[in-house]
Amino acid sequence: MKVYFACSISGGRADEDTYKHLVGVLLSMGFDVPNAHIAESGIVELDAREDPADIYHRDITWIEESDLLVAELSTPSHGVGYEIGYALDLNKPVLCMYRQGVVVSKMILGNPHPLLTVISYADWNEAEGLLQEHFSEISQNP
Repeated sequence: MKVYFACSISGGRADEDTYKHLVGVLLSMGFDVPNAHIAESGIVELDAREDPADIYHRDITWIEESDLLVAELSTPSHGVGYEIGYALDLNKPVLCMYRQGVVVSKMILGNPHPLLTVISYADWNEAEGLLQEHFSEISQNP
């Protein structure tokens, strides 16, 4: 199963360690994460060298080729919001996760789309357990 991982890049990298952890969990669960590199340090500098149109087309293609999207929302990002909406428009399941206590857009929290799941977590252990639980439910109810 292919999973697109969405997280803040130009909006801030304060949660980079969390991104690394979550991508690592997805990879350890056997998922193909085509954009796993966005969790790594140095992505801001790497993206700065790329043409915006190239990044857009690359990422849209990855979303289209993925089975679902997982987004970490703790650091707000215009791009992540766009990616969530795009995936939902394609009728792909979207799991949004955020650290308890952060403010998340009401456009995400209030969205009634049946393929959107939004959950908060207290720490990495809980986030990992929630990911595993979510994917277990998906595999039981395709």
